Amino acid sequence: MTPDSGAQPRKRTGGRSARVREAVIAATLHQVLDHGIEGLSLGSVAVRAGVAETTLYRRWGSRTALITDAVTQLAELGNPPPDTGSLRGDLRQILEQISDLITRPGVARLLGTAAALDGDPELTAARTAFWDNRFEQISPVIDRARDAGDLRADAQPRAVLETLTAPLYFRLLVTGEAIDNHLIDRCTDHTITLYRP
Repeated sequence: MTPDSGAQPRKRTGGRSARVREAVIAATLHQVLDHGIEGLSLGSVAVRAGVAETTLYRRWGSRTALITDAVTQLAELGNPPPDTGSLRGDLRQILEQISDLITRPGVARLLGTAAALDGDPELTAARTAFWDNRFEQISPVIDRARDAGDLRADAQPRAVLETLTAPLYFRLLVTGEAIDNHLIDRCTDHTITLYRP
């Protein structure tokens, strides 16, 4: 077959490609948690992941896209939308998942840095995309509760989830107080009281 006979290069799926992505995402998370977003370099990620730096530019295109992909994966790990059989159980499990995530070493620094970097439009867009993705993942829990009559018919998933989770981030980023079971119970109770039919 000659070069101009129309043959297309074969696209690889799974296998090595999946392993490369997994290694790069893990390396990115380690770098961000160790050094913050401001200290992340694609060169360091490439060395840690054992890949060429050109691989990162080819697959992600920018540092921001890589950070977004990595942080989104971090939030998704072990955090499937809960279905405990009760609204209280679901809301409490959402809070426990978030608490487990944001109290990991380095994550508070990551979130604080991301919140402070408003001057970078790419990072602002990445942060917005991250939260939009997170809300979208959890929205079915709120939709299900509303359809079952456990929440008001006008309860919007994003508003309910903001009410539920905001005190955790306030403690993490502002007061530094512990995120404990008492706070999780209080957030759950207040949210149910505010949005119950």
